[in-house]
Amino acid sequence: MHGTMIKIINAQQRKLCTIYKNTRLNLLKTNAAIRFNEMCRIRYIKPNYINIKISGRKPQDKRTTTNAVRYRLNQEIKFLYCKKQNFNERLYNIHLECAHHCNGMWQHIQNSNDSQVNGLTDNIYQ
Repeated sequence: MHGTMIKIINAQQRKLCTIYKNTRLNLLKTNAAIRFNEMCRIRYIKPNYINIKISGRKPQDKRTTTNAVRYRLNQEIKFLYCKKQNFNERLYNIHLECAHHCNGMWQHIQNSNDSQVNGLTDNIYQ
């Protein structure tokens, strides 16, 4: 199936396939963000998107900053897992709808979409 083109017959099939592809891409990006945040939490690294400024240089101030960063990372990871769950449910429903409308060609269309999406996400994971 590598390198072959699949022709979509009508606009409804094309629309469903595009929605499936975009949802899968968003799911993979969310998985990458979860992995990144978990690695930051494990290594005690503060990501650049977390901006917490506390004046003072006492050990208590540093502890407060560290705890605030850890709390923010935990909240971000919880949010991303909820987002992932929503993408999984949406992807499942779209998958069923596409399988219904494509009349036996869905497996080939899905393989083609997955190879395109995997090519796009290789850069994200690097």
